Order: sequence, then structure tokens, then C-alpha cells
Amino acid sequence: MSLILASQSASRRAMLDAAGVPYRAVPAHLDERGLEQSLAGSPPDEIAQQLAVAKARAVAEEQPGALVLGSDSLVEVDGRRFDKPASREQAAEHLRFFSGKAMCLHSAAALVRGDNVVWRFGAVAVLSVRPLSDAFIADYLGHEWPAVAGCVGVFRIEARGVQLFDRIDGDHFTVLGMPLLPVLGALREQGILPS
Repeated sequence: MSLILASQSASRRAMLDAAGVPYRAVPAHLDERGLEQSLAGSPPDEIAQQLAVAKARAVAEEQPGALVLGSDSLVEVDGRRFDKPASREQAAEHLRFFSGKAMCLHSAAALVRGDNVVWRFGAVAVLSVRPLSDAFIADYLGHEWPAVAGCVGVFRIEARGVQLFDRIDGDHFTVLGMPLLPVLGALREQGILPS
């Protein structure tokens, strides 16, 4: 049986590669923002899980019989959800808003085969953003832009993004964008990995 990752995320691919999971990556083509709008009012963890399911379903429709892994992350700060920044200026605005606050990072994953959601899971990490000066933000984006353009929360924890925080409560893999340990358990249950 084959596994397909419904993503081109370098971070998610690196996690699966490091864990020795056999898969191939096929990007999901769907209107994420439109789906998010249709879920307005839902709790952030539910939105992340629904987006993970939708990505997996979009790829599963084109890959009969395959087990498809979808994943999604979203950031919430002070009750406001944030998407990936559309520009360097917007990235700076996001960082100024995050400064000195708690960032809730919701990461979800789902496994879909055909029309069936065989498993889904969500996790949250709370990242305490230290107070960020305008000089720091400018220097940070000078080094990290455009690499962080595709990152919700405007950071890569495995790079300079670690400098944004003074405390992190939650699983490291959740912060990277996918709750890997539960995913590995589900893959063992589905026969993709040996138990």
C-alpha cells in the first residue's frame, strides 16, 4: 500500500523523510481561504482538522486506492487567526502584532482513502513571543524573507524563527507543522509502517 503526502511543505517532507516513512508528495489544489471562510465561527482546532481532511480528499479523488495524508496549521493570537503573509510588509505587521503575546499554533493531520476519512487528529502548541523591536523585525525579515512567506506565524523554528520566542509549550513536531507521533501511530495501524 502506498502513502501520498498531500503537500509540498518542505518541513512536513523533512519530518517524514527523517522518520523513514515511504511516501510521495502530491500537492493539493483547493481554495483554502474559501474553505476557511465557510468554517468561520468554528474553533481553530476544528478548522485546522477540516483543512487537513480537505487537502487529503482533494488528492485522494485523483489517486484511487491510495492512503493520503493531509496536514494543516493555523495560528491564533488574541482570538485572531493569521494566514501566511502576502508580502514582507504584512509579515512585519504580523510580527508587530505577535510581539509580547501568546501564539497558539494548531496543527492537524488526516488520513483519507477514497471517500473515507480513516483518521484525523489535532494538536496545539503555545509559543510565547518575546517583545520584538522594530529593528529586530527588520533584521529578522532581512534574513528570513522570502523563506517565511509560506509559513503561518512568519517563522521557521528550525532557523532564525527560534529567536522570536522565550517559551514554547507543546510538541516540537506540532510546532514544525504536523503532529508526527500520532501520525506515525496511525500509519502503523494502516499497515504503512511495521508495528
